[in-house]
Amino acid sequence: MVIGRVVGKAVSTAKHASLDGSKLLVIEPIRAASLDPVLALDHLGARTGDIVVMSNDGKFAREMVKDGTSPARWWVMGIIDDPASLPEGTI
Repeated sequence: MVIGRVVGKAVSTAKHASLDGSKLLVIEPIRAASLDPVLALDHLGARTGDIVVMSNDGKFAREMVKDGTSPARWWVMGIIDDPASLPEGTI
């Protein structure tokens, strides 16, 4: 699990068929091994600026889109309602 900040959404006219109809967010990890932004599936309704918990469990992401050949890897597990409640130094 990784905590990250939603910085936007991804829009594409050409993508893997398994991602049709899926909302893709651009998320910057916070205090992770890599701080490079990632694309994550979102079925919870996170918006730009939200702090989210995400996972890189690709197997579950592929189950979410019902396609074992999907390139999906990251997905939003939860939205943190009150970022101030996180331990000091987290974000």
